[in-house]
Amino acid sequence: MTAQQIISELEALGTDMMKKRYIGRGAKEPLFGVATGSMKPLFKKIKLNHALAEELYSTGNYDLMYFAGMIADPDIMGPADFNRWMESAYFPMLSDFVVAVTLSESPCAMDVADDWLNSDKELYRSAAWSAYQWLFGWRPDDYFQQGKIAALLGRAESTIGSETKHLQGVINDFAAAVGISYLPLYKEALEAAVNLGLPAEKTIQKASEKGRLGFKRKAVRC
Repeated sequence: MTAQQIISELEALGTDMMKKRYIGRGAKEPLFGVATGSMKPLFKKIKLNHALAEELYSTGNYDLMYFAGMIADPDIMGPADFNRWMESAYFPMLSDFVVAVTLSESPCAMDVADDWLNSDKELYRSAAWSAYQWLFGWRPDDYFQQGKIAALLGRAESTIGSETKHLQGVINDFAAAVGISYLPLYKEALEAAVNLGLPAEKTIQKASEKGRLGFKRKAVRC
């Protein structure tokens, strides 16, 4: 399929209701208002096609940028590519659910995320914490260095109070992901959530009650 054929198919799937919902969350024109689930049949036809992903992402259309994240090939994307994508990620639904999700399946994920954690730009830090959250949910525990993750958890505890409401929510999700999906630091993540009064405490405890500690996906994206 060509980029124009994809654009035409996605445009036909857009609804005013979803468009208003996305705009309410920070999206701006151009966009079609396509529900994520409605994109899956088209994704199954195309699967990975990085050239098309780059072409669609460059349009600035939120729906096309989201679909670009679904068909991108993170194995061939390097730090410069992810930085370029972040330059266009103007609100959290792009930074945290397109760029960060795609990054989390890349071999350079932690290097890029570590760099973004030191950024003075909120969305870069948001994408970094989000990328780690997605990483815990699918990489095996031995993929990570426990000392490094412990240091990140400590950093989350020490910085959350000075962050925006949005970033506080993202850091809460990070703590929950550590507690649920990275068993070596389950107790430490739960303790941090309790000490900070985070909703992550209940999230971790609920996962424990349901026997879901250690949960891993096969992959982050579809």
